[in-house]
Amino acid sequence: MNGKKVLCGLDSLDDAAPLLSGRRIGLMTNQTGIDSHFVSGIDRIHSRFRLTALFAVEHGIRGDVQAGLHYETQPDPATGVPVYSVYGGTHRLTPAMLDTFDVFCFDMQDVGARFYTYLYALSLAMEECAKAGKPVVVFDRVNPLGGEIVEGTVLSPRFASYVGMYPLPTRYGLTIGEYARWVKAHLRLDLDLTVIRLKGWERSLLLTDLSIPWVPPSPNCATAHAAFVYPGTCVFEGTNVSEGRGTTMPFEYIGAPWIDARRLEARMADHDLPGLHFRAAYFTPGFSKYQGQTCQGVQVHVTDPRQARVVKGALTLLDEIRALYPEQLQFIPSASGSFFIDKLLGCDDYRLGRGAGSLLSAHEAARTAFMEEREAFLMYE
Repeated sequence: MNGKKVLCGLDSLDDAAPLLSGRRIGLMTNQTGIDSHFVSGIDRIHSRFRLTALFAVEHGIRGDVQAGLHYETQPDPATGVPVYSVYGGTHRLTPAMLDTFDVFCFDMQDVGARFYTYLYALSLAMEECAKAGKPVVVFDRVNPLGGEIVEGTVLSPRFASYVGMYPLPTRYGLTIGEYARWVKAHLRLDLDLTVIRLKGWERSLLLTDLSIPWVPPSPNCATAHAAFVYPGTCVFEGTNVSEGRGTTMPFEYIGAPWIDARRLEARMADHDLPGLHFRAAYFTPGFSKYQGQTCQGVQVHVTDPRQARVVKGALTLLDEIRALYPEQLQFIPSASGSFFIDKLLGCDDYRLGRGAGSLLSAHEAARTAFMEEREAFLMYE
């Protein structure tokens, strides 16, 4: 691997030893919880301390569960430690779960987007640990999108859900440890929180600048490029346009059988979107939307990740699809009657007709306010 060497929090397990020694440990983690030598945090903590409970979120403890699927409590086959699910029946640590540990640890890689559910698995666990008087240790990990750029819409509380609970911008530019510090203050938690720091990371550094092991945080975010475009193109999950699930390029391919790829490519070329290119593409999903049907659309290429504003780019793409295919484009309602795109964007303005430029301008003051607010919780220059 070429790039700057950065050590994650797990690499500094010795720094956490005074907090863990002699205590029963509950660990919320998944396949991304490895150190710089590719050793699982489950194995490291289990071999050295008293690991008594594992907590699995969306995609499971080993990353083998597709998005949205539920699973039951079961023993971890490698260690025998019970694995409790906090995705499905409950998103919170129950009293029975809280009784299994003395200190709660968290170690998962997220992708730096507000709607990634790992954020809320952590914050809900922090709430329950605060109530129970249990300390929390977060092993910090890099934000793959860097820590400088903040963009997108800021969630309104009335659209809070498990894909967005707090007034964060779509792309918020915090590490998971910095996020934990912000959540503690935002929710006014009386909580003993410790963040085991990164070593060598700077806010300007992107995933592609680093020499670190990258394990896909979810089955449909397998590459650095997918992580870069995800904060923008995830919005298509709320529409009847395929976001590329069921292909080798999820979140990079955007399309549908009723789209003309060349026409859409030409329309996107008229926009000034530095760092992004939208190339005509054709694909056939193996599952999810339009399974087995040939779709036309675009592949989103990030040509300069420091210039690219992927939220603006994706919403501009959706603008063009809405303008070209007003009869075909649909926003997907849930069983409750709400719309998933509203939850993803944290507002209903876009669905009700507001365009990308106007929408992002309307959120600029809230984005700027968050930039100022977050200063108190930053741990890295």
